[in-house]
Amino acid sequence: MEHGFLWRVRRKLTLSYIFIGFVPILLIAVFFLLCGLLLFFNVSSYLVQSRVNALVDETRFLAEATAIELEQTSDDASFDEVLTRRQEAASARYHGASLVVVPTLRMCGPPNATPGRTVNRPLLSGAWAHLDAPTSLPGWVTCEGYAGLLAYQAPPTGAAAIRESPLWRTHLAVRAVALPADATPRYAVIVDVPVTAATGLQLENETGIELGDISTLGMTATDVVPVTGRAIEEDTPAPATRARLTWMTFLDDSHGVTGQTGNVVIAIVLNVTDIYRRISATPLTQIGNYSVGQLLLILLMVVGALFLIIQTVAFVMGLSLARSITGAVHELATGTEHVRRGDFTHRISVNSADQLGDLAESFNSMTASVEEALQQKAEKERMEQELRIARRIQMSLLPQGPLRLEGLSVTAHCEPAREVGGDYYDYLPLGDKRVGIIIADVAGKGTSAALYMAELKGLMLSLSQLYTSPRELLLAANRIIAQHLDARSFITMTYAVVDMCARTLTYARAGHCPLLYLPGAGSGPLAAERKVQVQVPDGLVLGLKIDNGERFESLLEEVTLRLGVGDVVLLFTDGVSEAMNAEGEPFGEERVAALLGEHGDLPFEELRERILREIRAFVGDTGLQDDLTLVLMKVDEVAAPAHL
Repeated sequence: MEHGFLWRVRRKLTLSYIFIGFVPILLIAVFFLLCGLLLFFNVSSYLVQSRVNALVDETRFLAEATAIELEQTSDDASFDEVLTRRQEAASARYHGASLVVVPTLRMCGPPNATPGRTVNRPLLSGAWAHLDAPTSLPGWVTCEGYAGLLAYQAPPTGAAAIRESPLWRTHLAVRAVALPADATPRYAVIVDVPVTAATGLQLENETGIELGDISTLGMTATDVVPVTGRAIEEDTPAPATRARLTWMTFLDDSHGVTGQTGNVVIAIVLNVTDIYRRISATPLTQIGNYSVGQLLLILLMVVGALFLIIQTVAFVMGLSLARSITGAVHELATGTEHVRRGDFTHRISVNSADQLGDLAESFNSMTASVEEALQQKAEKERMEQELRIARRIQMSLLPQGPLRLEGLSVTAHCEPAREVGGDYYDYLPLGDKRVGIIIADVAGKGTSAALYMAELKGLMLSLSQLYTSPRELLLAANRIIAQHLDARSFITMTYAVVDMCARTLTYARAGHCPLLYLPGAGSGPLAAERKVQVQVPDGLVLGLKIDNGERFESLLEEVTLRLGVGDVVLLFTDGVSEAMNAEGEPFGEERVAALLGEHGDLPFEELRERILREIRAFVGDTGLQDDLTLVLMKVDEVAAPAHL
């Protein structure tokens, strides 16, 4: 009850200070700040649009006046003289202004008895440094003419003339088109006034607004007129010394060839101090170095700062008071609540050296110990779960169940020493009563050996389709494995091809355990002896990075055995022969051979289980120290076909 009371008091005090004092002041400040910014932005956009519209109107007037004056000329000399004079006047007023008279033929009314002057080719006047001068009048321009903005792209000085380059910038020009007041005008006057840095400087001097980057809306990159072979010199912006804000304004523009309309977005940089000075300019007498408007602004800022300071101090004092009353008890209550929910990561801050501080330290020590124990338990469970999943995946890569081929029975057993292992065996059907038998052992145990085992399966599946000879397959496998296997690892393997048509077993051994062969009762001269043959042909392990595989190739042997009914072949890994009992004695290859010779006449599956029982009995409680894998093959008698 006491804890609930203290918590309610603290919460009420904190919320009261926030909602009564801080939130209203914050909302009022944000409201007036947004209103001021909106006012500045809208006024600035209006000033830019008004100035651009005025420039459009002036350009239109220049084009119409030039067309009227050219219409009144009587000869070519006068025509050129008027064009030159108008160009000089325009250049003196607008930096980069250019004129051109292009031939055209429009029907703007009933034809006159006396046609007007005819222009056979474009007559240029001016530099036309920003765009290529038009050579004809676009079809979308009507008899009333046209005046508006034109967007175009150009690279800065020294940039490569690649239109897709990020160095290309969008620029603006004002274009006006005027036609003579004739029913069938034979020419048109086109005037371009580029919006240059000088134009932006003039606008900044008049309004305090600086023009920034330009981009287009409603037009793709191909709809903006490109400029090739020209570069626009970029002006280095002066360092900002006053408060500046960035905004944007929207203007309409048209494509110079198609007449397609779109929008141009111009970034504008506002000099807040300069704009306020222009708005608040008053003819009243100044007081010292400040005007009345500036003094009122300073007074407003001082009052606002004092109000903010007082409000902040009051808010901090209220929070400190609430925390000093209920802080320690609240921290302990919060910590116990976290523990109740099972969150042992929470820690209590120790801010005092009294009994509450000692209690907080004891609480932190307890939760830290519990948290560490839980983390260790969770990590162990996660690792065990991942290893169980990996074991299921690895076991799924091995053959599921025994192999049944006419005249041949094959069974196997694989038992990793850990959750996953590096032993591998497989049956590879080769067609025409042929099957490939693989048994391999990757050096090491655990996840690394299991990963190499999975890679080995894919490699052998591919190579078995390419090579019919076990020796050739192992040579190819060694070349590949030696390039990718870790220098501290290697692989032992025996690969055998059983051909039931030819009744042969052909195999090659790459440093693996011996092959045990027990002849059957009908296997020729060897059958009389009925003795286990320990086959150990030469061969190095796979994956050694020595002499480019030449020694591996020279030592590797391929052996072919003739198979008869009742023959038994046993392949195994060193986990069988090196299984140790409590005294450290290995099971040994001799015991394996003796087991096969003694019980070779047992039924097939029973023979496999007898070998496994003997090994487990020998090991006892010691457990397996290495992965245990064996493959057992037996040649069966083929039933004679039935006769009708």
